[in-house]
Amino acid sequence: MYNYFSSNFTLGILGGGQLGKMLLNETRKYDIKTKVLDPNPEAPSAIACNQFVCGSLLDYKTVMQFAEDVDVLTIEIEAVNIEALRDLAQQGKKVYPSAETLAVIQNKQIQKDFYKNNNIATSRHFNFASKVELVNHLKAHPNLFPQVWKAATGGYDGKGVQVIKNLDDAKQLPDVACLLEDLVDFKTELAVIVARNSSGEVKSYPVVEMEFHPEANQVEYVLCPARISDEIAQKARDLAEEVSSKIKHVGLLAVELFLTQLNDVLVNEVAPRPHNSGHFSIEGSYTNQFEQHLRAVLDLPLGDTSTKQAAVMVNLVGDEAFEGNVLYKNIEHVMSLKGVTPHIYGKKFTRPFRKMGHVTIINQSIEQAREIAAQVKSQLKVIAHENA
Repeated sequence: MYNYFSSNFTLGILGGGQLGKMLLNETRKYDIKTKVLDPNPEAPSAIACNQFVCGSLLDYKTVMQFAEDVDVLTIEIEAVNIEALRDLAQQGKKVYPSAETLAVIQNKQIQKDFYKNNNIATSRHFNFASKVELVNHLKAHPNLFPQVWKAATGGYDGKGVQVIKNLDDAKQLPDVACLLEDLVDFKTELAVIVARNSSGEVKSYPVVEMEFHPEANQVEYVLCPARISDEIAQKARDLAEEVSSKIKHVGLLAVELFLTQLNDVLVNEVAPRPHNSGHFSIEGSYTNQFEQHLRAVLDLPLGDTSTKQAAVMVNLVGDEAFEGNVLYKNIEHVMSLKGVTPHIYGKKFTRPFRKMGHVTIINQSIEQAREIAAQVKSQLKVIAHENA
């Protein structure tokens, strides 16, 4: 076993966004040396790691060179060069999650096929190589509408996802490999974070409930615990752990789920890393998701996933009317509210719906926490200096 702490051991992280920055808080806590690769010279992680390298995550040679002097390599974003990770593992480098796991998750067509082939409960889907294929299929099956269209690759934060209600909607879509999914009639969107280390120890977090912005298709609120029955919560955790087992990931796996009107639980999609749906855990859990990811990729004992109190997370995104150097209007006021902790990601420039931070609200009552979260959402505005 490595001597990780206060040593020359180096953890390499592909991606230097806010997830990397929050992961680095935990490496600092344990005095673990870190090296980060990101294409943005002003990435949020740049100020918090031991060594920062500016370069492409998708370039084979860049990733191979970056990893030469790291002992374990992990990610904070899926858009990385899979071939480089595969070759690094063949050379004996420890890479978590594996190239094989990422190859399933990076492409949503492959991901959905994986669920179907492994008898994992999910919605029906159809794959298409081009827009022509898609449109021809819809012409032949006019009763399919409405459907959810997803780009096979490159989608994030609501981009690359669209509900299509008719053929005209389909004709406006980009010409890319894609899939259609049945539009699920759901009560609630749920998520479960599952942690797995390379020794096979597995722990899941309590189920969270997600509320989405209707226009931006981004998570606005995450509530823990979800306001569901114990029976449904257990069903959701069991399904998430089944996905984790079959996909053989190491690290964290965020499993997004639909709770249908008939109380069935279906997998929507997954992310193989710390996730927006787990941010509540920084203040709300005995072991936050970033420390847990670190424990998992270093094959350390996994921590307690229990929550201390009810927690609600509010995403801070750029106001749709502003673009420019960021200003957090009324932040002093929301900091005076009970149980409120803001997290600012370190992005200097705001634009409409860009993720700029989040706020966690801790309370003995989930309903009271949700009420305070609504106050935070209405009062704290992410705007630009020029328009202030």
